[in-house]
Parts: sequence; C-alpha cells; structure tokens
Amino acid sequence: MPKNITRRKLLKRVAAGAIAAASPLTIRQSLGSSSGEVNVFAWGDYIQDNMKKAFENNTGIRINLSTYGSNEEAQNKLRAAGGKGFDLIFPSVDTRPDYDEGELLSEIDESRLKVDQIQSALWRSSLRLGAAKRGKRHLIPFNWGTEGITYDSSAHRIEPGEVSYGHLWGSGLEGKVAGRQKSMMVALALYLDSTGQVPSNRAMDLYRSEADTRRIFDECLRFLKPYKKNIGAFWNNATEATSAFTDSGCTIGQTWDTTGIRLHNDVDRKWVYTAPNEGALAWMDTMAIPSGAENVDQAYELINFLMTPEIGAMHANNTGYNSAAVGSDKHLSEANKMAFDIAYPKGAIENLWWWPMLTPWFSSVRQEYVEKMTVL
Repeated sequence: MPKNITRRKLLKRVAAGAIAAASPLTIRQSLGSSSGEVNVFAWGDYIQDNMKKAFENNTGIRINLSTYGSNEEAQNKLRAAGGKGFDLIFPSVDTRPDYDEGELLSEIDESRLKVDQIQSALWRSSLRLGAAKRGKRHLIPFNWGTEGITYDSSAHRIEPGEVSYGHLWGSGLEGKVAGRQKSMMVALALYLDSTGQVPSNRAMDLYRSEADTRRIFDECLRFLKPYKKNIGAFWNNATEATSAFTDSGCTIGQTWDTTGIRLHNDVDRKWVYTAPNEGALAWMDTMAIPSGAENVDQAYELINFLMTPEIGAMHANNTGYNSAAVGSDKHLSEANKMAFDIAYPKGAIENLWWWPMLTPWFSSVRQEYVEKMTVL
C-alpha cells in the first residue's frame, strides 16, 4: 500500500474485489421518463459509471458530473459562484453551517422526496447533526461509515454483539491495543458513561461547555493511566491502522470499518470488525440542492433514484461506504453483506454515536488532552 493512502482511497480498494464479483443489479423501480440534464458536484467516487448509466437509461436525464476531493473545495467553489452552477452536491452533515453565509443551500421540499426510501434512524439523526437550519431541512442522508472495534477472534473469544470499548482496558493486554487518540478519548467517555463511572449524557456533554469537556477528559485520563501500557500503536491514517495489527502485534483496537473489513477479507479471516455496545462512532454525508440550482426537478429525480435499494447497494459495492437507502443491504455483494451483518448486529445502527457539529472550543481542548494521553 502507498505510504500515505487516504481513507477514501482505501475504501475504493476494499470495494474493488466486490465490484468484480457482484452480480448485475436490476432496477426494479421505474422512475418514469423525463428529459433534460442535472449538474452534479460530488466526491470523486460517489457517482460512478454504472450508476450514471442506470439513471440516464431509466430517466432520459443526462448527468453532467464534476468532482471534488474535500468539503472545503466544494464550499469554496459554490461560494465563489454564489450558489450557482450545480443542481446537486454532497456535503458532510456537520459542515452545513459553512454554507449558511450567502444562503448557498435551498430548503428541501420533503413532499418531493420518497422519504420512506431513506433509513428512518439516519433521517432523524441527521437533523441534530446539522441537516436543518432554523428548523428547516437542507440536507438529505446519503451514506455513512463508522469507527468501532477490530479484534483477532482467535485471541479474543468475544461474540460481535458483546464487544465493548471496555475490552481495550483489561489486564493481560500490554502492547496489544491500537487506536487513534482523538477518537479513543471520546470512546472512553462513552464507555465510562455507560458504566456510570463518569456520567456525560452519552459523551454529548463534551460539547456542552469547555468546563464539561475538561471535566470528562480529566476523568478519562485518570481511568486510562494504569492501562496506558496496553496501547501498542497509535494511528492517524488507514496505512498506520492496518500496520498496527499486521506489523506491531496489536490484537484489538479501534479502527474505521473499512480497515477491519479489509483485514478480514484480504489478510486473515480471524480479524473481525464490529460496532461496540456503547455505539460505533459514525459520520454521514448528505445530498443538498444549491440555492442557485436551475434543474431542480431533475435533482429531486436523481435524489429519489439514488435512494432506491438497488442503486444504494450499487454505490456501497462501488465504494465500501454504507448507503442510507432502505433495503440496500439486501443487494450487497456477498462479501460486503457478510461484513455488514457482522459489523452491525441487531440494534447497532440505531445505537450509532454520530460526530456532532464542532463547538468553538472542542477541537483545541481535545488536542490538548490527546497530547496528555500520549505522554501518560
């Protein structure tokens, strides 16, 4: 693997084998014939050729696709154009406030959406994560991913539905635990809240005030100190996370979903990725219609098309991300279906812990405690 492979590149590689192996998907739902075009601005791997062709063949609408590599790039280009030039974009849910200046996004007309095609838990969760502005929805869930626990099932006799962040902090694990400092601190707050040791409203009090952030993280460090020797490797990117298990001797730790699934599929079946009981840490990307969109009818038709089960699965098989479309899991490749079922036991999706919109003090305070955690 290249030294500095990004998470999105890793996801693309994870999915590559599944694309080749997956049987062709048939669109069972005709969306009717239309005409015209829709100008789409998306992450580079989101609207791939098989999805583009399926939409154009089903609707007669041509997709004019432009791509970007970061939320900042999308925001800057749309802001420079005053919200014009595109009919559909794909912001991360927590970035919506960055589009408020200049009123760059349109309010969503929910009467034009097939809302029942979108997973209800994601639809509801998105509102408190940033999808709404002054009570009006501007973002529609599109896909999501998580950070949970990967472990060597031959060394740790744990069933996927029984995994806890607490499994990282037991005896006999010296040098065996891997993780990313900033998310380990939040996961530890979740664990200590679940046990009643450090109440924090399921870690959401971290975002209530700077005093609360410091109170909770102080308790996390106090708990962690006798177990610091458990940590065998810290990671900050996909390459480092994989290496923690393949080269540094770690047998359990926090990872992105795709890291654990790639270890299982490409390295050894003993590796298992799953959501902990306290809730996997989750991110969400969405769909939005810019305020200057000219092809609004076509944009809504594309949104509804992307949320059909078959196309949701096509996107998941293309990329390795999880689609927000209801029933998309039934159309996954066999490899992705098995990985999804293990990663998300019953109730796990409803129990996800979504990264909230950042508060002004949180990032700097968390970084301060990450440094304290590193030198414990």
